[in-house]
Amino acid sequence: MSVQDRVKVREVRLLSDNWYTLKTTTFDWRRSDGRWQECKRETYDRGNGAVLLLYNRARRSVVLTRQFRYPAFVNGHDGLLIEAPAGLLDDATPEECIRAEAEQEVGFRVRAPHKVFDAFMSPGSVTERLHFFVAEYDPEDRIGAGGGLEHEGEDIEVLELTLDEALQQVARGEIRDGKTIMLLQHAALYLMGD
Repeated sequence: MSVQDRVKVREVRLLSDNWYTLKTTTFDWRRSDGRWQECKRETYDRGNGAVLLLYNRARRSVVLTRQFRYPAFVNGHDGLLIEAPAGLLDDATPEECIRAEAEQEVGFRVRAPHKVFDAFMSPGSVTERLHFFVAEYDPEDRIGAGGGLEHEGEDIEVLELTLDEALQQVARGEIRDGKTIMLLQHAALYLMGD
């Protein structure tokens, strides 16, 4: 269902274009009862991204990363975050992005990525659409150490866990990254079910 006829943008102001783009917008929204209501929202545009869960069905294992995330730190998380490899698309396709990120972050060449879905992760304020992929890996697919790109401030540890260990870490609050939790649940339901 299209909502284009229910939105009339009045004004868009740029608030910041430092790292990504933050705008404030005044618009009219036609409510379900037909009345128009003025609304103001801020949107943070950081581009779209892609995320990948590497899994090995025979070993029931997954490859994840552990790294520092400043926004989580300022929100009270005093530790490193465990995540699936991910990155922004920039000018690449989602599949090109995830292949490059897997090599940079965890040192694996991705043979056959499979897109499982895409989702808006924080649609109340962030414009990003995230493309979710899974791909099987074998130990011989490891072509480098990973660790990320130092010039981008990345200092990434590569983790290989069993799916059961990863799900236990979710239950204990040790894995708190939403995109990673979604992919681990997908793996439990569809990739490595008993």
